[in-house]
Amino acid sequence: MSKIKLGILGAGHLGKIHIRLAKQLEDFDVVGFHDPNAEISTSASKEFGLKSFDSIEELVDQCDAVDIVTPTLSHFNCSQYALRSGKHVFIEKPLTNTMEEAKKLVDLTHEAKVAVQVGHVERFNPAFVAAQPHFDQVMFIETHRLAEYNPRGTDVSVVLDLMIHDIDIVLKVVNANLRKTSASGVAVISDNPDICNARLEFDNGCVANLTASRISLKNMRKSRFFQKNAYITVDFLERKTDMVLIQDPDPNDPFGVIIHPGNDKNPKQLVFEKPSVVESNAIMEELKSFAHSIRTNSLTAVTVEDGHDAMQVAYQILDQLNYSNSIFAT
Repeated sequence: MSKIKLGILGAGHLGKIHIRLAKQLEDFDVVGFHDPNAEISTSASKEFGLKSFDSIEELVDQCDAVDIVTPTLSHFNCSQYALRSGKHVFIEKPLTNTMEEAKKLVDLTHEAKVAVQVGHVERFNPAFVAAQPHFDQVMFIETHRLAEYNPRGTDVSVVLDLMIHDIDIVLKVVNANLRKTSASGVAVISDNPDICNARLEFDNGCVANLTASRISLKNMRKSRFFQKNAYITVDFLERKTDMVLIQDPDPNDPFGVIIHPGNDKNPKQLVFEKPSVVESNAIMEELKSFAHSIRTNSLTAVTVEDGHDAMQVAYQILDQLNYSNSIFAT
């Protein structure tokens, strides 16, 4: 079976990671890349031994599929050209810069009838993969995604930069329509909100509290999921999953942790479990998944509609934030 000819748009920090991993995958023949920054292009070309194409058009025309790892502002134009050229497309998150662009991209995808996958990489985090089979009508979610300050990515708000990862995860886990969104946030260092807290309420009664910050003193990417008789923690940073199950007491377990709910209710036992986490590289796994969808003509793991829906919730949150509320404003 012939390899999929892949071109990569963008050779910055994340673009180089994509180039390196794609070159390791048997499904792809990486034909080259394009980056408008001459210094970056020269460096990447030497590092990976790949051709640096002079234009997006020249690269796309030589490919079967395009991996877009450019700044968010250019996602739509790059994707539009690739789709109209009949190429399969992988797009880093967020899908586009505006909702209008996102809607157009959904329509273009349907017209092109090709595989389009959005880079919501946390779907492939081994800790989340291990936890997924255990979710059963999750009714409360709490997420914290905290990062030390890094100028890279501050062209967009912390909602589109960081929180959108957790928005996508919440929408994946909660199988219900979003009923209400409320949020607050502040711009501290950049011109866009750097810290935000949002509350999502769903028709089935589930509530999700999301916190994202890019001005933290430590990094954290942890989510907690509560459902009937179970509490599941997913540490996306440490790639660990823990579960606490509430069950009827086991008479053969003399060391069991017993709790007494009161009100004449029967005692319960807490059972602590650690689902097996199979170590993997999440970016490599999402690229493998993209190749599989191309090969089998099947739906991608993270569809353009998924990317659109995550953006739609992100913009509902942004609509409620006061952009001028910077503590350094004069």
